[in-house]
Amino acid sequence: MYRSASAALTLCLLAAIASPAQTFSTLYRFGGPTSGSVPSALSQANDGLLWGTTAAGGTYGHGTVFKMVPGGGTFTSLYSFCPQSGCADGEAPGGGAFEASDGHLYGTTSAGGAYGQGTVFQIATFGTLITVHSFNSTDGSAPEGALIQGSDGDLYGTTSGGGANASCGGGLGCGTVFKITTTGTLTTLYNFCSQANCADGAEPEGGLIQDVNGNLYGTTLAGGSNNSCISGSYTGCGTAFEITAGGAFKQLYSFCAKSGCTDGASPTSGLVQGRNGNLYGTTSAGGANACTGTGCGTAFSLTSAGKLTTLYSFCAKSGCTDGEFPSAPLVVGSDGNLYGTTSGGGSRGDYGTAFKMTSTGTLSTLYSFCAFTNCADGEDVTTALWQDTSGVFYGTTGAGGSLTGCEPLGCGTLFELNTGLKGFVDAVPPFGPVGTGIRILGNGMTGATSVTFNGVSASFTVVSSAYIKTSVPAGATTGKIQVVTPKGTISSSVPFTVTP
Repeated sequence: MYRSASAALTLCLLAAIASPAQTFSTLYRFGGPTSGSVPSALSQANDGLLWGTTAAGGTYGHGTVFKMVPGGGTFTSLYSFCPQSGCADGEAPGGGAFEASDGHLYGTTSAGGAYGQGTVFQIATFGTLITVHSFNSTDGSAPEGALIQGSDGDLYGTTSGGGANASCGGGLGCGTVFKITTTGTLTTLYNFCSQANCADGAEPEGGLIQDVNGNLYGTTLAGGSNNSCISGSYTGCGTAFEITAGGAFKQLYSFCAKSGCTDGASPTSGLVQGRNGNLYGTTSAGGANACTGTGCGTAFSLTSAGKLTTLYSFCAKSGCTDGEFPSAPLVVGSDGNLYGTTSGGGSRGDYGTAFKMTSTGTLSTLYSFCAFTNCADGEDVTTALWQDTSGVFYGTTGAGGSLTGCEPLGCGTLFELNTGLKGFVDAVPPFGPVGTGIRILGNGMTGATSVTFNGVSASFTVVSSAYIKTSVPAGATTGKIQVVTPKGTISSSVPFTVTP
């Protein structure tokens, strides 16, 4: 167990009022040789704790898995990658870790493994790590996005390189979409650059999402039908795509379809589905406002039919005080608004921001980083925000914070952004037919006396104050889940969808 005195001091000293409506606090400053550096996006597990990975640092310098009590409680570094020569267990985990229905957490490393091309790993909540799969380039290389668990129980993800088509990445491959069982059986669903000139896309760096129909959605950094963008050995400005769990692929959009790439270019992150059914995402370049000649990035919406609407072009304000270069996925908050981060811009210089945006594109900057000496509150935000079931947002920065072992930029931070939203319960998965086992995550659920699906009572077991185990009851219809606790009724922020 590790929590430095400086982290506690940070919590006390670096609380800042981001605006009259929200409060920002730096909860933890990473320290490379001990707790890791360059932290990933966060997730909430059945134990109610925040889980994540760092891409570097730790005992052996190749990354870590950590957990932390929300609100600035105990921080624990559970695992340090590469304890043996060759890093057979993987190195440089960048996509975080999420808890699957079997109670274990899963993630990927972008390097290491038996062939040096990255891994899929499983880690128990007490820290034992198992390498589920080692990529060998033929089946993919360098997975960078987060994994998800599909409605069939299998895990789904992308690799940014490798695969059957070697015309990208200096001959190393153009990337894949894959599924893998929790016991390690991997199936490649799609090899990018299967079409002439990589018109279908290349190098997917973000993760996937799945809709209620079982379809998967994601983006590629490069490729597509518009070749005005060139990045290394890649051409094309990126794409958005749909793929079924069986591997049927469809391109939804090729970026830079408009003159000057005003519709955006080079999406580095995945998509999210809004309450209206549309997909939302960001591009790290393009847009109406030029920063370095490539544009400052955009936020967009996309229908399942492929109609794209640019909601916001970053650096719309003088000095880019509204942010620039968004590199992380958007998240849908419990209020229905979209929340995100930028890696640059802001009112204090080129250090990054956190923002809120309506589904129609009205943007409000919630926080500009580097408010303190040496950016002790963090800078360079390239990961998504995570909304805990308490209603509070948590996130990480890739730099700033403690300089120890990470001179001169810092090792990164973990922060809290409280926008005043109420707590809620979260159903995992958020859809399924009658009889499907459901995990309900929340806060303060000890002593719960009732769980209902749109008014229909369900049998349940309270596992902990943060976790209830239940299943979709007979007669349930699509609607909100409610949990009655001794302190009141807690509702889901979105309807649970009962599927056929």
